Amino acid sequence: MELKHNINKNGPNFPDLNKIKEQVIGKEYNKKKIVDFHVHVFPDKIADKTIKNLAKLSGTTPYTNGTKAELISSMEKSGVDVSLVLPIVTNPEKARHINQVAADMNKDFDKTGICSIGGINPDNKDYKDILKEIKELGLKGVKLHPDYYGVRLDDIRLERIIDEASSLGLFIITHAGPDIGLYPPALSPVDSIVKVINDVKPEKFILAHMGGWMAWDEALAKLRETNVYLDTSFSIGEINWTKVSKVRYGFHMMEDDMFVKMVRAFGSERILFATDSPWSDQADYIDRISKMPLTEEEKDNIFYKNAYKLLEL
Repeated sequence: MELKHNINKNGPNFPDLNKIKEQVIGKEYNKKKIVDFHVHVFPDKIADKTIKNLAKLSGTTPYTNGTKAELISSMEKSGVDVSLVLPIVTNPEKARHINQVAADMNKDFDKTGICSIGGINPDNKDYKDILKEIKELGLKGVKLHPDYYGVRLDDIRLERIIDEASSLGLFIITHAGPDIGLYPPALSPVDSIVKVINDVKPEKFILAHMGGWMAWDEALAKLRETNVYLDTSFSIGEINWTKVSKVRYGFHMMEDDMFVKMVRAFGSERILFATDSPWSDQADYIDRISKMPLTEEEKDNIFYKNAYKLLEL
């Protein structure tokens, strides 16, 4: 006689595996909408060279080749609906050109799901005119990267830019903490962020890398009572090192429990989903955050609602 198991998996004594899974890692997000608030792309003619140089500096391997086409492919594979490009103006003479390119990119937004904000450099003496042009071009914000400028975030030139941009209703997003491709010291440490907030009081101030890469304890202690937004870019998961020997300075990502702690401390309405693509994988990021023990409302805020408000979508 053949013995057969006749277990009713829906019966009262059979464990609900989905509930057990939710208790351990959280309920998986249903992916209503996804906005990646922090990506980088480069013109096709310089993308290969630029990405190779940045990869060599950081000792990491990118997930795309830095082109718009590969970003679109990544968005299709991961389910990202909107990606926000953050240009970095390292040469002040190219600020206007870069901003025009950003505006031109936005003309195809309905087709590609890719949009861009503006950029500026602290050595732009006509910063007020450039910021006004950014506003007139329909760009919603401006990106800053003190480490690439070689000046601290609380330098008077950057404080003036932040103050003027805020007065125009633009949001300001800045790199925060060390940059994996640059040698210390960081030029946007948490203390410099605190000083800018006290001096300028910007209304829509966004700090990349969860408020200060690898300075998360300090960011939590000193920034939680402010009105800043944090983006999640290049902060969770694993660093895609090219070689183990390239690991340096103790660089690392935050633990998942620290991420959840910061979301709860700052409030989900102040957290923006972001990857820093091509340096993090969009699909992996969505998967990691969607499985964290956060509520559906918290995930909605992080994945798209906060971004929709800032981008006026």
